Amino acid sequence: MSSEIGVKRTTRSSRLLEILGEFDNTLVITHDNPDPDAIAAGWAVLWLVRAKLGQSVRLVGGGGIVRAENQHMVRLLQPPIELIDSVQTTGNTAAILVDCDLAASNHLLSSSALRPVAVIDHHTSHQTRQRVRFRDVRPKMAASASIAASYLREQDVEPDRKLATALLYAIRTETQGGETHHTRLDRQIVTWLTQRADPKTLAEIENAPLAADYFSDLVLALQNTFVYDDAALCFLPQAQGAEIIGEVADLLIRHVGVKRVLCAAVIGEDLLLSVRTERGSGDASELVRQTLDNLGQGGGHQQRAGGKIIRNRCSCNADELCDELRNRWLNACRVDRQRGTRLIPKREIVRNL
Repeated sequence: MSSEIGVKRTTRSSRLLEILGEFDNTLVITHDNPDPDAIAAGWAVLWLVRAKLGQSVRLVGGGGIVRAENQHMVRLLQPPIELIDSVQTTGNTAAILVDCDLAASNHLLSSSALRPVAVIDHHTSHQTRQRVRFRDVRPKMAASASIAASYLREQDVEPDRKLATALLYAIRTETQGGETHHTRLDRQIVTWLTQRADPKTLAEIENAPLAADYFSDLVLALQNTFVYDDAALCFLPQAQGAEIIGEVADLLIRHVGVKRVLCAAVIGEDLLLSVRTERGSGDASELVRQTLDNLGQGGGHQQRAGGKIIRNRCSCNADELCDELRNRWLNACRVDRQRGTRLIPKREIVRNL
């Protein structure tokens, strides 16, 4: 008879708690400009640490919360996230990166001497992984929120209604566009959270009010979208809000015959971009990596990815940068066609006025 019979298998959440128990405080850190997945997953980790260890714990991120639905989620659910410029810790503090990896540059620890003891993420990474004591990175999972919620379930820690709603909304946002897959654990977690979330609040978040600037950006984006065979490219010389980039990419990937989309816009001093692919039509994170090689940073999933170019580090002007991105995008997509077709021809715009 095996000596292992009757021995309970150690869960990932138990290993994480064992490590965190060696510290006095915990700092949970999301990627910059945290989205619902980062906020909800970080909130769940904070909730777990408080419930099981009773430690002082904070949830922080850099940048801002830009998308209308994300801002509405924060207003309605009031997650305990703090947006700060730099990390400052006191005493014996454990840092946890949530919804991003240490090798990425879009988080507060990229410019800090503090090293995390744990990384919890579901993104695909093409960079060399740095060693940490606890790493739970599962690219096949739909969301980091699923991973963090599974910790709560493993430890019999009940989320309140607001946290459950945030976690469920996060999973729903991560499975938009072409990223529609769920693992068995994702499906179990969705069922578990649905029993605890508030459907009325969830619907209200998903129908967040939109400012007039959003519709102005949307019209401009559609007028500046070109299709090259099965690849689409949208470049806005200027946009009022960063949320339009991902939303236009989500919209364009639904176009019949379009299998890969890049949408980019100048926001402030930076150029931000989002990429979407249909399942089986290429790895979005790899397409971002090839397009931004030596120009900027990016990453994401097989069907959804994004990136950023810091303009003051780029020697070319806006037009030259647009041309360079177009050429790199078409090369990454292996599209030979150099002249695109407007998504909405100008004659159609004029005829319908």
